[in-house]
Amino acid sequence: MKYNQVFSRSSSWQYITPSAVALCIIFLGIPIQAHGQAQPKDTVVLKGAPMGGVKFEHKLHVERAANKCDVCHHASKPEKPTKQAQEACDDCHTKPAQAGMKTVRQGAYHNPTAKAGSCIDCHTKENAAGKKSPLKCPECHKKENA
Repeated sequence: MKYNQVFSRSSSWQYITPSAVALCIIFLGIPIQAHGQAQPKDTVVLKGAPMGGVKFEHKLHVERAANKCDVCHHASKPEKPTKQAQEACDDCHTKPAQAGMKTVRQGAYHNPTAKAGSCIDCHTKENAAGKKSPLKCPECHKKENA
């Protein structure tokens, strides 16, 4: 087969073999698998809080953070190296804390009085910028999400 037969304007897609398509699919899939990143669910229910679980809209938070995962997910720490670039908070932050960890599960989200921490600090900042974000406990914590 000549070059001009395959790439001429009148040629059809019949010259593209299934193996070429498969190679393209594999090639495009490499970045996802290379980082070992599992796609998080759009909505996750964070359970275990006495006031009730938190229905966390992950997709919404990703959009608001302009796809910058490190806004919420910090880099790996020597005391508990991560297996992938970003992991769920409770993969490392547990109750009780795992050996070598300083921050328990609740502390990964906010301090015991809910006056500071990852979630509260961001929600406060969003409200100051005129965007509505929940600041009161029952706005996030709901018994029906337990």
